[in-house]
Amino acid sequence: MKKIYLLMVISTMLLISCSKSYLEIPPYGSLNEELLKTKDGINGMLIGAYSLLKGGGTLSGNYDNGWTSLLAPDDARMGSESGVSIEDAFLIDATTGSINARWEFIYAAVQRCNDVIRVLPEVPDISETERIQIESEAKFLRGIYYLQLTTLWKNVPWIDETVNYSEKNYLVENNTDIYKYIEADFKFAADNLTETKSEVGRANKWAAKSFLAKTYMFQNKFSDASILLNDIIANGVTSSGTKYKLLDFYGDNFSNAGRNKSESVFSVQMSVNDGGGGNNGNPMDNYNGTYGGPAFTCCGWYQPTFDLVNAFQTDEVSGLPILDNYFQTPVKHDQNINSTEPFMPHTGTLDSRLDWSVGRRGIPYLDWGVHPGKAWVRSQFTGGPYSSIKHAARQASVTSDRQSGRATNTPYNMIRYADILLWAAECEVEIGSLKKAEDYVNIIRARASNPDGFVKKYIRDNDPTAGFSNTPAANYKVGLYNNHFTINGKSFARKAVRYERRLELALEHHRYLDLRRWDGNELDIATVHNNLMQREREVANFNPASNYSSGKFIKGTHELFPIPQRQIDLSVRQDGNSALKQNPGYN
Repeated sequence: MKKIYLLMVISTMLLISCSKSYLEIPPYGSLNEELLKTKDGINGMLIGAYSLLKGGGTLSGNYDNGWTSLLAPDDARMGSESGVSIEDAFLIDATTGSINARWEFIYAAVQRCNDVIRVLPEVPDISETERIQIESEAKFLRGIYYLQLTTLWKNVPWIDETVNYSEKNYLVENNTDIYKYIEADFKFAADNLTETKSEVGRANKWAAKSFLAKTYMFQNKFSDASILLNDIIANGVTSSGTKYKLLDFYGDNFSNAGRNKSESVFSVQMSVNDGGGGNNGNPMDNYNGTYGGPAFTCCGWYQPTFDLVNAFQTDEVSGLPILDNYFQTPVKHDQNINSTEPFMPHTGTLDSRLDWSVGRRGIPYLDWGVHPGKAWVRSQFTGGPYSSIKHAARQASVTSDRQSGRATNTPYNMIRYADILLWAAECEVEIGSLKKAEDYVNIIRARASNPDGFVKKYIRDNDPTAGFSNTPAANYKVGLYNNHFTINGKSFARKAVRYERRLELALEHHRYLDLRRWDGNELDIATVHNNLMQREREVANFNPASNYSSGKFIKGTHELFPIPQRQIDLSVRQDGNSALKQNPGYN
């Protein structure tokens, strides 16, 4: 999307208590809406609403790393020298600063959408066709932001365009079913958005239908979701008009060569080195990647777990995943082994998607060189030996794809077509055909099994820019299911589909919320997280001060985040009671 620099401050809700005299004074930094009642002004406001999808650009220029889904404690951790984060270990409460920052950030994004919807009717120099597209895009974006709020906190206030500072109606309670409003926004967008757009980053009809399907999935409305997903699979196109399909090679989804191609259902647009400064590029993944060496991004912040890597093992005969007890035969790792010491990588069979997702010792890290282990990680004692790889820039294009040695403009797909296929497989397991569910999963696995898409060894290890050989970098073996779903039944099929989502979407910020929506349906989220913390602590011999030592997922509490205490305090009404009520378990 064309980048527009707004010489204005978009107003946000002032959720504060103050004197009557202060309320009569226009708030500092508020927006003079008269300046925006033009075609250029309203489009600038809309782009301002789009801009926060990347996770940065408000709250005094700070950003909230991983705001879309936080971390996925069984897939990754905050690794750096400071140790495992309190979020990873569920040592959070209502006063945790990062929780409040996420709340404020997302509500600031909601308010940008509301500003567009409120001002739009008073813009005289646009056609009704343009007006309906702008309103639809603003409601689409508001639906995305509210879906994040609802899946993280559930009990949140619905703040729409009718709620504003001047009306003094902003102390809204958080006791309403928000999903019905999210559905309404996405339905409006799906009914009114065009199929194609002149700017590739704008939402189209099919992106809206996809997010509506996602909203249904979080409510276990499988029948409603299935109708949409079948339509998307049969007829869906990108905003540039390309029919949805998987890219030929899995790794292309994470390079700029594959940006906005056939697998991109909705991708956040961003740029670097364009003079914009501040939170340019992809601040959400700014700190991911290696923590040293030429591929250095910053801090090794989003470090893959041992458990995630172990999950990529496959059966040596069938090439199918090891759905149970995969952690009992761990992948060989180099924890606490210096890069100057000899090390032989794992020789067992692995899913080929591992090395497009995780940087590990002895394996090419994109075109930067063979990953040397500790020399590129440096925080093994607190974070483990692995590096994130999906959001790292390639050396061949680093000058155009990375800014200041950190933020990149590599693709950030909020939904890609693989997501659609796997949701459809889930629906088929729950209310349809196990055979059809298996077929959808096999479409995903067939790509992973293609040797042309494997990570390959370099022609010369000492010169990675010389290119790659035809020799696979590891012992990859990926097989297809062969009537396994029908023979083994619904429980097996459900487990297999969920496992496939973990492999296919590893480190793409979906896992955390997937576990939440599966909780109670043959999966106990507390067991998953508590067992993970115990296994990681044992295998890594982490710093004794690590939060894993005292961390615990408490059933009935940690399924949701606490309502930030600061927000509860700011919502006190004249009767002395707060409009916002705390989530269960945090009082």
